[in-house]
Parts: sequence; structure tokens; C-alpha cells
Amino acid sequence: MSRLLLRHVWGMRPLAANQWMIRISSSRVSSSTLNSHHDFSTTACRGIMETTGFTENQMMVRETIKAVCSKFTNTYWQEHDQKEEDPKEFHAALAKGGWLGIALPEELGGSGLGISEAVMMMQTISESGAGMAGAQAIHANVYATQPLARFGTPEQLESTIPNIISGAWRACFGVTEPDTGLDTLKLRTVARKQTDGSYSVTGQKIWITCAQVAKKMILLARTTPLEDVKKPSEGLSLFCIDLNKDDPGLEMRKIKKMGGRAVDANEVFFDNYKIPAESLIGSENQGFKIILHGMNAERCLLAGEALGLGYAALKKAAEYARERVVFQRPIGMNQGIAHPLADAYMHLEAAKLATYHAARLYDSGKKDESIEQNVIGVAANTAKYLAAEAAFTACERAVMTHGGIGYAVEYDVERWLRECLVPRIAPVSREMIMNYISEKVLRLPRSY
Repeated sequence: MSRLLLRHVWGMRPLAANQWMIRISSSRVSSSTLNSHHDFSTTACRGIMETTGFTENQMMVRETIKAVCSKFTNTYWQEHDQKEEDPKEFHAALAKGGWLGIALPEELGGSGLGISEAVMMMQTISESGAGMAGAQAIHANVYATQPLARFGTPEQLESTIPNIISGAWRACFGVTEPDTGLDTLKLRTVARKQTDGSYSVTGQKIWITCAQVAKKMILLARTTPLEDVKKPSEGLSLFCIDLNKDDPGLEMRKIKKMGGRAVDANEVFFDNYKIPAESLIGSENQGFKIILHGMNAERCLLAGEALGLGYAALKKAAEYARERVVFQRPIGMNQGIAHPLADAYMHLEAAKLATYHAARLYDSGKKDESIEQNVIGVAANTAKYLAAEAAFTACERAVMTHGGIGYAVEYDVERWLRECLVPRIAPVSREMIMNYISEKVLRLPRSY
């Protein structure tokens, strides 16, 4: 068991064959930063997901993160969504417990756990009522650090990782561009090497989450022109750079968006922005290979976040269907209500199995060289696709089960429906995942 979990668990004794009582030490949050209890805005701790088969570590993570999240009611997330305020108190609470380093090595100050446990953490955050906003507040701090931890220099690790884990610094991921979209190998942001070994970055990134509050960006940029490389995947380099809005050559513009408004999304413009030579992660021109370690982890984490949304929405819908009486009977007695909800549950459970299978492969692949990256990629993309679709179905049916009141902010399901579109769209579309599976698994001709 990792030191992180030992630090949080005071004691544990069995209650029944599959139940545990866990006494947990959780970070205290000032009552002035939280909101009082609201009848319509509390997501109960007990979920509907079947937990048989999870490891002891995963279940301890789940229970401990539940305790942290319970300090932040759904009203907190409603208000931060409406005011577009960063949930800094939530980020600080997780940082205080050491959870931002959940999947980082212990020698770097992390917990030494894996993506399997990190997925459980992200699912539990989303499922608590925090939704995608809560998850995205720390999302990049978990997955964007994976390539850095594996390929970074000792100096990079010593200066960056501890500050991210402690919460002193926040990180963001700079890959997506407005003119290339999912055609990552054609990205246009360039990092030109200078005579002193430093780089000058020029280009534009878009949909960069938390850039307004981030100290560091993991940036993918082209260091060798596309026409000068043998393969399109060559010539890209990965950097860990400072985001200092006071420095010349850097500009950010916040994007107004549909959901997850508590976390900022941005356009980021570079115009001869200077970064030092020591910003380079790994070897020059090998950035795409390096970044794949973060991309597969991101897909697993996003699948977990989608699952959390789906389970939260479905649980709330079932509760409402049991309590809401129309024509002298609970509406859940009607198969027109019950069957769509049962169908949504089964799809969530199937997606759950795919998600944690992908996470286990990712973790095992770090030690077992026989597990190919392509195999992990197929599993991670499959999990992301299935979880996103299952979450969308559950969230849409939750709103429809509530009827008109489902349109009200105070019942939360409208917020989760707005947010559940994110895992369907990002970081890769459903259609591109099906292209990937068609080509890599079914060996069909590439269509693009």
C-alpha cells in the first residue's frame, strides 16, 4: 500500500463480506468557502456502481476522495459554474491530501499508484456532483505530468513535479490548434532554436483548459519543418514551459463555453515567446512519441470522468422516479421510465469494465514490454468512446425523467447534461476513434 493511502486511512475493519468501514482523515476547508446544505443540491455518497472486483487500493481511493468531495456541495459547483469562478478551494483540498501526485513515483513525491487508481479518483470526483468542472480542475495535473515524469531531466523533475503535487503550481496541456484540429502531426506552432540553445515559440493553441491559472504548460511544437522529415510523426518536440502573461510574446483569450464553466478554456497565442533550452522534454524531434504516454492516460482518465457523470445522473434520476408520484403512482413504476434507466445502467457498467481494463493495461505496460503501445491505445480509445456514449445516454435520460424540473439549475442534471458533451468531443472525436479501431484492429483501409 502506498504511503499516500496509509496517511489517509486510520483504521479499517470488515462489516460484511463486501463492505468496509474506513475512517478517513480529510482536509478541512473553511466554511466561508463552501455553501450551506441545499435540499436539491446534495449528491449522496452511496453510488449505484457495482464495485465488486476493484482492488483494495482503488476502494480506499474511492472512499477517501468521497470524503474530500463531500465538503463541496452541489450548490458550490452550481455557483462556480454560473459565476465562472475557478474552484481553487477544491484544488487546494486535493493538493493538501497529496492527491495531485496520485500516479507519480514516490521518489518524486507522488503516491506511487497507477492510472487505475487515478481513474477511480477522477470518476469519484465527477460522481460526487462536481462533474466535469471538478475533474478538469485537476485533470491535466494528473495526465500531463506522465510524459514529464518518464522523460524529464532530473532538474525538470526536481523543480516542477513537487510544485505541481503541492498545488503551488498548476499545469495545462498545449497540443490542440485551431487550424489543424485532430490532425496533430500537421500542427503549425513552431519552436525555432536560437544560437544560444534556447527556443522562440510562435503559433496558436486552442481549448487549453486552466491556462489562466496554470504556471506550467506541457507544449507540443514543431522543431523541424514537416517537409524535412521522413515521417510526419517526426520533427515535433515536447517542452515544459512557464506561462508568464507578463512576458512579451504571450497572450491568452478566455473562451465562453456551454458547460464546465468553473474552469477556464482558452486560446493561447505565442509570438516569438522565449523559452530556455532546458524546457525540452526528452530528445528533440521525438515529442510525438513521448506525448503518446500522456494521451493514452488522458483517454483513460476522461473515460472515468464520463462514468462518474453518468452514474451521478442516473442515480438522481432513479431517486426522482421513486419519489415522484403522478396519477397516484411513482413514475418509476412505468416501464417507459424504468426501462430507459435500466438500459443506461447496463451501458455504464459495460463501459466501466472497458475503462478499468484499459487503465490496467496502461499500468502494466510500464513494466511489461510485451504489452504494445498499440494495444494500450486501442483499449484506451475504446474505453473513452464507450464511457462517453454511456454518460450522454444517462445524462439525457436523467433530464427527461425529471421532466420540466430537470431544466432547473437546482436539480443539477441540466449541468451534467451540458458537461457530458465534453468526453464525446474531446480530446478526440467519436468518429476518429472509429477510424482508429477500423484501421488498427480491423485492418481496414485508412479513410483520411
